[in-house]
Amino acid sequence: MSAFPSVTAALPDPALFAFPPSSTPTFLPPPPPSSMPAAPPIAIPDHIYQALLDPKVPVTIAALYTVAAKSLNAYNRSTGKRPWAISKTRAFSAFVVLHNIFLAVYSAWTWWGMYGALRRTVVSPLGPDGLAGFADSICRMHGPAGLGQSVFFSEEAGTWKSFASNATLTSSGEPLRTDTGRLWNEGLAFYGWLFYLSKFYEVLDTFVILAKGKFSSTLQTYHHAGAMMCMWAGMRYMSPPIWMFVFFNSGIHAMMYTYFTLTAFSVKVPQVIKRTLTSLQISQFVIGGSYAIVHSFVTYTVPVMVENSAGAAASTTYSSAAEAATATAAHLLDSVKRFVFGDESVASAAPSRAPSAITVEYRTIPCINTTGSTFAIWLNVVYLAPLTYLFVKFFITSYIRRSSAEQERARKDEKAGVRDRRLSNVSLAEKAGWDAARDVEREVYGENDQEDPSRLSANVRARANGKSAAKRRNRA
Repeated sequence: MSAFPSVTAALPDPALFAFPPSSTPTFLPPPPPSSMPAAPPIAIPDHIYQALLDPKVPVTIAALYTVAAKSLNAYNRSTGKRPWAISKTRAFSAFVVLHNIFLAVYSAWTWWGMYGALRRTVVSPLGPDGLAGFADSICRMHGPAGLGQSVFFSEEAGTWKSFASNATLTSSGEPLRTDTGRLWNEGLAFYGWLFYLSKFYEVLDTFVILAKGKFSSTLQTYHHAGAMMCMWAGMRYMSPPIWMFVFFNSGIHAMMYTYFTLTAFSVKVPQVIKRTLTSLQISQFVIGGSYAIVHSFVTYTVPVMVENSAGAAASTTYSSAAEAATATAAHLLDSVKRFVFGDESVASAAPSRAPSAITVEYRTIPCINTTGSTFAIWLNVVYLAPLTYLFVKFFITSYIRRSSAEQERARKDEKAGVRDRRLSNVSLAEKAGWDAARDVEREVYGENDQEDPSRLSANVRARANGKSAAKRRNRA
């Protein structure tokens, strides 16, 4: 047992990888409005909150979306990729613009809400409790703030527990929905649930692409359907890493849909912004998956009150430590009464044995301690694996292609007597990374062309007519 707060790495308990995961604990709705300083701005009825986290909801919607996307792909193939009639109407153009504006504003609102929740709950690793305090603030979702003050669910006992003396549970044995200082009550339960629902709405991106006569790639369909399931698992099992997907994905989507809105109004966006946005879109896959995995291997120490009887220390649970502290305080109070008032009648209230001393020791606990949280983490990892693989594949292909081109150019320059101007390996890797991010973006998000197809066709015809006229002039 450690004698001070610390963070270590350890292999997760194999028992946590049980499938299907335990159905306990049940997910906890967010606090009601005005119940705490950072309470949600609107009320979500508990029965609706719980009903939409039923696994049948994301499974059904993901299945219907996949079947519809594949069927409409076949339809577009049969029509020679001809845009649908509705895509040429003003109503459709207005819908696309409003759709992008809505998602840009909603995503920015979600990001700001999660930013406030993280600012109020995540402890600096440079604080008095060090890395252990930081780990505790992102690994434990419920209970009061402070290292070791959290309320956590024990699957072995089937109940919520705490090592702290000031933690309070409801009459049904659950964490209070009004506790402050932990991420779930401070915003994740509210913003995360709405963000989970937004994954159903985002599939309209696919139907916008299909309406323009284009195809929805298999990877794009996989991305949207997988995002529904991963967000469901993270929220249903209150898995700690899910905050990162809500926070970063909403921030990136705010920028992405703002970009789509600007392009819809023919606003020219600098290339560097487009490249940065593309890199962020893809890097979230790699960073998010890596961050989620780390949780399964993190352990840290928390202070635990220990009862020492006759000089021998013995580890106790929170309840026994609290009872020992109460007995000790009562005995001291009785002694004071007898000394001041000379009342011997209170002597019988004194304990028959010497009071136990309460000391603090540090106990090592895992960051992830339930099968549900473990399932949610590794479902996200499995979901992100193909996207990460595709990025690496595109990166290697682009790097080899660019490296070969640079070598060929160097040979030509050498023959022509031109000084060496080859790109460094770092520059090659940077450009290959941009290429890979762009290719993955095209596969996952589609072409994201917000221009009107009829205008594109007119531009193509104009260029073709210009080339034909130039050829006629040359022949003349």
